Amino acid sequence: MPETTRSQLTWTRDEIILVCDAVSRRNWKSITGTDPEARALSDLLQRLPIYPHERRPQSFRNANGVAYKSVNLQTAHPSYRGGKTHGNKLDRVIVEEFIADPDRMHRLAVLIRITAESGEITSVPAEPDDDEDLSAPEGRLLVRQHLSRERSRELRAKKVQAVLNANGQLACQICSFDFEERYGERGRGYIECHHIVPLHEAGPGRTRLDDLILICANCHRMIHRASPWLSPDDLRTLIR
Repeated sequence: MPETTRSQLTWTRDEIILVCDAVSRRNWKSITGTDPEARALSDLLQRLPIYPHERRPQSFRNANGVAYKSVNLQTAHPSYRGGKTHGNKLDRVIVEEFIADPDRMHRLAVLIRITAESGEITSVPAEPDDDEDLSAPEGRLLVRQHLSRERSRELRAKKVQAVLNANGQLACQICSFDFEERYGERGRGYIECHHIVPLHEAGPGRTRLDDLILICANCHRMIHRASPWLSPDDLRTLIR
């Protein structure tokens, strides 16, 4: 197997948010490689299931790498008056987002940390899958957690049964499209499940049936197609 180059293991949004959160809490001061927080962040980044272990070099996201990234983020802040380092564009984008809304970004960092440490998600591609036509400003880990919950067969089955018990039929709860009515027997029982409040906003916790809505594939794709994701009410208004 050819050796993986550093450029193939580019820092992802999830990883940069975690380090930038630490830098912002230090009043935009960088972290040294000998600082215990650099070691703790290194351990956390190495637990993120974004890059497969077999692709990682021995130095992958070590404490010195964390320290170097923290310097890039420090110098990307508009108030920094020293020489700028050669950070990437995503560094600057995330710094600007922290400046504009530090509470939201800190909340995202906490949720990424909780999700990583829970072990609930074991594999996350650094880039979206071909069938995931969506934007992921919250990071791939939280989006993958959201999609994983939506695709849970157990949750979907319980929600479908609850809707059937209440309404006697399965139709999109946004546009009213009925797969069985349109496709006959082939469409019987088919519907997709959507988590109304994104998990990266709701935070960790058990999903309730009231948190879910049954919708057609088209409406589901339109909700997830770009950021910010639309609420069911937003999409109903757009359809009207």
